[in-house]
Amino acid sequence: MINDLWYKNAVIYCLSVETFMDANGDGVGDFQGLMRRLDYLSGLGVTAIWLMPFQASPGRDDGYDVSDYYNVDPRYGSLGDFVEFTHGAKQRGIRVLIDLVINHTSKDHPWFQDARSDPRSRYRDWYVWSEKKPDNADQGMVFPGVQKTTWTYDDKAKAYYFHRFYDHQPDLNTSNSDVQAEILKIMGFWIQLGVSGFRMDAAPFIIATKGADVTKPVEQFDMLRKFREFLQWRLGDSIILAEANILPKDNFEYFGDDGDRMQMMFNFQVNQALFYALASADTRPLKKAMEATKPRPATAQWGLFLRNHDELDLGRLTEKQRGAVFAAFGPEKDMQLYDRGIRRRLAPMLGGDHRRIEMAYSLLFSLPGTPVIRYGDEIGMGDDLGLPERNCARTPMQWSTEPEGGFTKSEKPISPVIKDGPYGFQHVNVAEQRRDPNSLLNWTERMIRMRKEAPEIGWGDFSVIDTGNDGVLALRYDWRGNSVLILHNLHAQPAEVTFDPDRGEDGRLLIDIADGASSKADEKGFHTVMLDAYGYRWYRVGGLDYLLRRTEI
Repeated sequence: MINDLWYKNAVIYCLSVETFMDANGDGVGDFQGLMRRLDYLSGLGVTAIWLMPFQASPGRDDGYDVSDYYNVDPRYGSLGDFVEFTHGAKQRGIRVLIDLVINHTSKDHPWFQDARSDPRSRYRDWYVWSEKKPDNADQGMVFPGVQKTTWTYDDKAKAYYFHRFYDHQPDLNTSNSDVQAEILKIMGFWIQLGVSGFRMDAAPFIIATKGADVTKPVEQFDMLRKFREFLQWRLGDSIILAEANILPKDNFEYFGDDGDRMQMMFNFQVNQALFYALASADTRPLKKAMEATKPRPATAQWGLFLRNHDELDLGRLTEKQRGAVFAAFGPEKDMQLYDRGIRRRLAPMLGGDHRRIEMAYSLLFSLPGTPVIRYGDEIGMGDDLGLPERNCARTPMQWSTEPEGGFTKSEKPISPVIKDGPYGFQHVNVAEQRRDPNSLLNWTERMIRMRKEAPEIGWGDFSVIDTGNDGVLALRYDWRGNSVLILHNLHAQPAEVTFDPDRGEDGRLLIDIADGASSKADEKGFHTVMLDAYGYRWYRVGGLDYLLRRTEI
């Protein structure tokens, strides 16, 4: 049972094939290049890789406009290269998750081309059509300020088609049983090629009813169970990690009351509150978000993250909270996107302050769930705000001081490598940080190892410990008779806190597993700890013989 729930104590690394390494010399990352970097990922300690889209695509939306679900984009290699990659990952104990982009296809997909060509086409009902432009066509855009409508007229079809995203991405009619059967076939295909699961893109839109007469979409949650059942019949320990920016009251609809729908979801509620905490040193909304998302089925898990490949969406915060985050991390207009978020990478958002970056990632690794880190953040990569929309944070990985950062031998990579300023590849790269014992890269490797040795966080239950300081977060995790207690100071100045671990006699001794600064309680059972500015402490409660004391399930 525990092996089937491998995701409960995993560390997931998100990357894009096209930006990781180019072995072919054409300026585009490929699977051969990714194969050559598997040892790097293994050394870093990650247990799973999440690959952004790599299937055949015109590339208008970084591969999220798929034109063939059953093939690799030729720029990245072949299906043979992909199988060699999944095999290499398996040899190193790394699982592979891939993006499942099934809310829409590219308008170049043969299904859509056939559907628009003939109203009697078998694919006509695979998409959503209307003879007249619906009255609500100017509502519900995913990319406000960039996207003008959700319905576009097609001259050949002589009808309007629905697209929740860009007009080159027509929505699939996911209520259609034939479409659902095809989705299962797509999942089965990639599972057969070595994939361990999927990150389901835009999950709420996939299960929502669609059509010209739909004014309030209804979510078809049974669809999620259908996907889950099929996947686990094919591969028992495979998972779906759903992208669903939803309210806590809807969590069980996606997980399933019995844990029979999605195994994992990203915790957007905690993510947004976390950035408010980083901006304001006020952890109260973060504690509230963690408590609100605490209930979940025993087999379900949250995916926790700081930054991903999209904008930092702040739509769940209050106007005042959102203003504080914008002021701290994205004050300039070109740093913001879609009237709701920030498009920068983490390091420049935090001013390149390594103390603060380390504290932020330590905090991420200590939150209830499974940490998901993004390629390049382990070395503190920056962004290129001169690139459009979200592309500014999707620049190639910086491996060395070689030309183009060691990403490619080509002088013209598909996306420009960051060359100028403090985040240029000459200053921020893997090779130099690998040789520096005090680098962010080596710190991240140690942190991943420490996180994997604290399964209480992934498996256990958490309690918020009162420190008397809203800028210091104290979390205690309990699992199988053992506990860890973790402190974070979000203030820019040192803070002294006094607290009771609330673990009886065991709580009298706290062993620091990060740097050895242990703590003994006073006669009343209270600990007093001094934390540096942006400081943190990871404590084992009661001593280091916890493996001997761990109870059986």
